[in-house]
Amino acid sequence: MYKEIYLVDDEDLVNTINAIHFRRMGLEERVKSFTNPELALDDLRFRENPNTKTLILLDINMPEMSGFEFLEFMMLEDFSESNEVLLVTSSESDADKEEAKKYEKYVKEFITKPLQISHLEDYLQSSYKK
Repeated sequence: MYKEIYLVDDEDLVNTINAIHFRRMGLEERVKSFTNPELALDDLRFRENPNTKTLILLDINMPEMSGFEFLEFMMLEDFSESNEVLLVTSSESDADKEEAKKYEKYVKEFITKPLQISHLEDYLQSSYKK
């Protein structure tokens, strides 16, 4: 069970829609929403317990910092593997899918927007069984 859920997308509307999905599942109190990936990264860095099981929904194409740059910082700073990332992006690029494989320590799925609540529910159910 995830203790925290980070929504990281430069589009506030996307974060709002994803937050609604989590509210429908009764998980809204765990959600933190960020339109600036640098702020999300700082929040992750300075948590009281860096090993808290956390789900991060991360966009790739953002102006301040790309999702891949975000993941690179996670790798360089050796973030705990308790941080699991779902790349939720409008990109269908094979190059982006290949790039995502470099971060398989964290990236669990590559999902094309819009995120469907059924997909999210299936993912959460399968992660609970692990």
